[in-house]
Parts: sequence; structure tokens; C-alpha cells
Amino acid sequence: MRNAPLAARSGGQLADIDAVGLRERLRAWAHECGFSQIGVAGIDLATAEAGLLSWLSTGFHGSMAYMARHGLKRARPAELVPGTVSVITARMDYLPQGAPADWVARERSRLAGGAAGEAVVSVYARGRDYHKVLRQRLQQLADRLAAEVGPFGHRVFTDSAPVLEVELATRAGLGWRGKHTLALARAGGSMFFLGEIFVDIALPPDEPVSDHCGVCTACLDACPTGAIVAPYRLDARRCISYLTIELQGAIPLEWRAAIGNRIYGCDDCQLACPWNKYAQRSALPDFDERHGLGSATLLALWAWDEAEFQRRTEGSAIRRIGHARWRRNLAVALGNALRAGGDAGIARALASARDAADLLVREHIDWALAQGPKSAPEQRPAR
Repeated sequence: MRNAPLAARSGGQLADIDAVGLRERLRAWAHECGFSQIGVAGIDLATAEAGLLSWLSTGFHGSMAYMARHGLKRARPAELVPGTVSVITARMDYLPQGAPADWVARERSRLAGGAAGEAVVSVYARGRDYHKVLRQRLQQLADRLAAEVGPFGHRVFTDSAPVLEVELATRAGLGWRGKHTLALARAGGSMFFLGEIFVDIALPPDEPVSDHCGVCTACLDACPTGAIVAPYRLDARRCISYLTIELQGAIPLEWRAAIGNRIYGCDDCQLACPWNKYAQRSALPDFDERHGLGSATLLALWAWDEAEFQRRTEGSAIRRIGHARWRRNLAVALGNALRAGGDAGIARALASARDAADLLVREHIDWALAQGPKSAPEQRPAR
């Protein structure tokens, strides 16, 4: 763990610290760092182990081998980071500061604009890479804690290690697990990131909150590919976020039409969730839209060569998929636009890029071109 472990301290200084008061001061410091909420969870996640093993054994993690590589370390924080006795979990809202009151309706309108050539990038990915933002802010919070209690052992995580983030968040009272498997908060919906600080300081855990999904199945009903196969159970292999981001090879044929004009991630289950009427705007400008990604067209993005892609995605989470997968996703969306009666210029743009494309992108271009109107069969003269 980073910094000195408690065992190296002289005199066991933490024995005299008001742990409850320290936790409350942490909440104030977290707000100063741009977080919306923090909570503390214990490290006994034994009751989550069976569900994790079942999910992995079913193969729902798809090609994400790293999900299985660490085994039950995901559910055992003290094995992942020896010395951990508490986990501080933080929530950071990411809805852009300028998001209008009718942002959900606008996002749905863009999803319906495939034939018009509109491109849809998941809301969270339109600004700065959240990994960078949260890691920096979590470290600031850890440094503030160290200034109060002296050096202590800790590690900071945000979607960057085998951590059961939603499980820890729900145990820390940040919300409950929605039927779409994301964390949900009454005061913030699900439009937020999670990050953790594993610490070797014994802090009093927060109380979990009750589930408020009730009989609602809006998220299940809204999923374009049926990836939410049952309440609280996600088959990642069918999820559009997985297909457009995590999957490295060809997108399976059976899901290409359902992808529509989504080229990076998918927000459908969140747009359908009634709790997101309470989604909060970010306290930071980092998640404000860059490069017009909230209003871009498929053809404009298709025109980016690799150098332009690298320039436009600097500091963005999108860069991690690379230019080839970006083109793969765009080709699928352009094919869907063709099938829906989109601009004839789409076929020309696809065809002109085919010969120079690598095998992965070329295969998706060929599929896309096949979605366009078929030529009428040749008429033979009557004998």
C-alpha cells in the first residue's frame, strides 16, 4: 500500500482518533475535491462471492478475461491489497454542467436519428477520461486524510483493478444496485462514476440504503439487445457498451442492427430509468462535451484519419479502443443508416475507404454496404 503502514507507526496514534468525526470530515473534504458523496464500507464481501462465481461460470464476462483472472480477489479487498481494513467509496456525477432540463428527451431523439446520420457517443465519454479525473481527485482526498492523521497505507482505484465497485458502493450507502446492475442513488440517479480508496485505517462503515426499483422493469425493456437477461443480471456479451468498447474483434452479426447509431457505449438503460430525472450536473468542467461529440454526424467522424482520431481523443476515454475499432463501430452505424434510407453519400464514403482498410474494418464495411438498397434484377427481353 502507498505510504507507511499503520504497523510502522509509533505509539499506535489512531487509537486516539475520533473515527466517526474523521469520517464526517472526510465527507467535507470529498466535496471540496469535487465528489458528490462518499461512504465507507467494510471488507467482508463474502455474500457477494457466489454471485460473482456464477456470473463468471456462465461466461457472461465474454472476452474480458481479466474479470476471471483474479478470481475471488475481487470480493476480498484485503487479499487484493494486504492491510486493507476499510474502503472509502466516492461518487462523482458526470452529467455535463450545461445539460438542459430535457436532456433525456434530446438523447432519445439522437438515438432515433440514425437515418439522418447522427452519431451517438455515450454521455460519460464526451468529456475528459474519467479514469484520470477520479484518480487525481481520490489522491487529493487521500493526501488530505494523511495531513490529518499522518502517513497511512492506501491505494486508489477507479475502474482500474479487480474491485467490486457497485457492491462496495451499495454497502457504503451510496445507493442500491439497480436492475440494470448499475448503482442507483435517490438524489442522483445512475449518471455517476465510482472510485475507491482502500485504507488501513479502521473507519466506521456507513449503513446501506434500501432498494427502490420496486416492480419497475424499464431498463430491461429498453435494452436494445436484451443484455439484461434478468433483474440484476447482465450478459456483457450482448451489451452494446461491451460490443463497441471491450470487444476487440468483429462484432457478431446478430447484434449489428440493434447497435443502431451508437458508436461508443450505450445509455439506453439509464435513459429509461425514472430515477435519472434526479441526475445531477457535475461539479467539474472536466465532463463537459469536447469536439462536438454530442452532436456529431457519422460521416464527419468517419472522415477522421488516424492522426485526427489521436488528436481529437487526447485525454478522452475513447482513445483506448484505437482507430481501427472506432472505424469498425462507425461502419456498423453507417450500415444501419443505409438500411434506414440514409444519405446515398454514406455508401460512397464506405466504398472509397474499403481498399485501404484493414481486414477487421473491411469486413464491417462490406456488411454495411450490403445493408443499402439492392439493385433491381436485370430485365431480360421477352422472347
